[in-house]
Amino acid sequence: MRTPLVEAQVAAQARVHGVAESEVLEKIFLETNAIKRLIEPDEVAAAVEFLCRPGAWAMTGNVFPMNSGWLAH
Repeated sequence: MRTPLVEAQVAAQARVHGVAESEVLEKIFLETNAIKRLIEPDEVAAAVEFLCRPGAWAMTGNVFPMNSGWLAH
């Protein structure tokens, strides 16, 4: 998920892997991600909002992965 911590790691990862900062997301962070983009905080908030609605009353003890297909690899 796009957070200040992830954004702060871009420069460090570029140095470690010897790539340009503009390539860090694609070549390092999203390499095994099927969707090839970060999840935005408002998308997580929308999922939480859904789970708090009455229509989600039967969803108990379930995993609700938001990993943009990372587990698909």
